Amino acid sequence: MLKRTLYDLLEDTGNRRVGAKVIRRSLLLLILVNVVSAVVETLPQFERHPMDLFMLFQLMSGTIFLGEYLLRLYIADLHPPLRRYGPLGARLRYALQPDSIVDLIGALPLILVLVLPNSAVTVVVIFRLLRFLKLARYSPALRSLLSAIASERHALMGSTVIICGVVLMAATLLYLVEHDDQPEKLASIPAAIWWAVATVTTVGYGDVVPVSATGKFIGGIVMLLGYGLIALPVGIVASAFAREIHSRDFVVTWSMVARVPLFEDLKAAEIAEIAKLLRAQRVRAGTVISAKGDVANRMYFISDGEVEIELPHEKIYLGEGKFFGEMALLHQRPRTATIRAFHDCELLVLDADALNALMSAKTELASRILAEVEERMAALAKQRGDLVEEELAQAESREDLSDEQPELFEDQKKGEKAPE
Repeated sequence: MLKRTLYDLLEDTGNRRVGAKVIRRSLLLLILVNVVSAVVETLPQFERHPMDLFMLFQLMSGTIFLGEYLLRLYIADLHPPLRRYGPLGARLRYALQPDSIVDLIGALPLILVLVLPNSAVTVVVIFRLLRFLKLARYSPALRSLLSAIASERHALMGSTVIICGVVLMAATLLYLVEHDDQPEKLASIPAAIWWAVATVTTVGYGDVVPVSATGKFIGGIVMLLGYGLIALPVGIVASAFAREIHSRDFVVTWSMVARVPLFEDLKAAEIAEIAKLLRAQRVRAGTVISAKGDVANRMYFISDGEVEIELPHEKIYLGEGKFFGEMALLHQRPRTATIRAFHDCELLVLDADALNALMSAKTELASRILAEVEERMAALAKQRGDLVEEELAQAESREDLSDEQPELFEDQKKGEKAPE
C-alpha cells in the first residue's frame, strides 16, 4: 500500500530502515546546504552577479520541502494517537503540531518567492534560515534539549525574574548615584539599564562606566552577582538535559529487554532490574563478537549497527533493536555459529553471571525465568545453537535487507504489537 509505505519511509518506523535512512540523511544534507546557501548569497560578490544557479537550487529545495510537508499531511491519519479523529481531523491536529509548523515554515520560501515582490527578499531569507529548525526532527539530542527546557520552564522563568530584578535594581542605584556626574550617559533609569545588562552579563562594553567611588562599588557588586545569575539558568538546563538523556536511554534499554521472549512476561520492576545489569560494548566492523565453539555465557542487544551470523549454509543479519543468545544465557552451551559485526555496532551485553546473581537474590524472579525457559524449550523442538528456529525463519538475507528491514522475529512478536 502506497500510503503505508510513505508512512514507513517518512516516519522511520523500522519496516523500511534503509530507505528511511537514505531519506533522512538526504533531507539533513539539504537543510544544511540551504542554510549555508542563504548565508552565502548575502555576500557582496554574489549580489553583483547573476544567481541563476542559486535560484534553481532554491526552487528545487522549496519543491522538495513543500512535497515533504504535503506528504506528511497525507499520512497524518496513520499516526496511532491521531487515528481516532478520522482523516480530516487527524490532518488538522497534525498541522498544528510544532514539527508540522516547522515543516510549513521550510516550505514557505517557495510560495513567498512566487507571490512577494523582489523588495521583500529579506522576508524570504529569514524563512530560509528558519529551515535550520527542521534539524530538531532528526536530532534526538536537540529534541531532548528542547524537552529539558520545556520541563524546566517554570524554574527558568523564575531565574529570569530574578535576573530582571537585579538588573532593574542595579540600574536604579547607579542612576541615583551617578546621574549628577554623568547626566548625558545616565539621563534616566532606562538609560542605566543598558549599563546594568552589560555588567550583569559580565560583558562590560565600556561606554558607560561609574566614576564615583560609590558607583564603582555598586558596579563591583553587580559584576560578582552576574556570575551567579548567569550560571543559574545554565545549571537548570544542564541538569534537566542530563536527566532527559538518562531517561531516554533507560526507556530505550527497558523496551529492548521487554521485547525478549524470555523476559516479556516479567513485571515492569523485574525488567528494570535486568536492564540495570546491561553494560555497553562498542564493536568495530569485522570484529568477531563470539566464535563458533565459545561458551555462550551472555546475550546481546543491538542498540546500533548490524551483526552477521555465519551458519553452515547461510548467513543471517540482525540489525538495530534485535537480540541474540537469550536461550544460551542460562544453559551456557557452546555456540554453533560465529557472530561478527557487519557494521560498527553498539551492543548492550547481559552476562549470565550477573543474571544468575540477580536470580539468586530474587527467588521469585528466578522461578519465573526458569519456568519460561522450560516452556520455551518444550515448545521448540528444533534449535540451532543459541538461535531458535523462529528467529532463523524470520531473519532475511543481506540482499533482502538492502530493500527492507527484516520483520520482527515471531518470538519478539509474542505479546507485542508490530510497529505502526
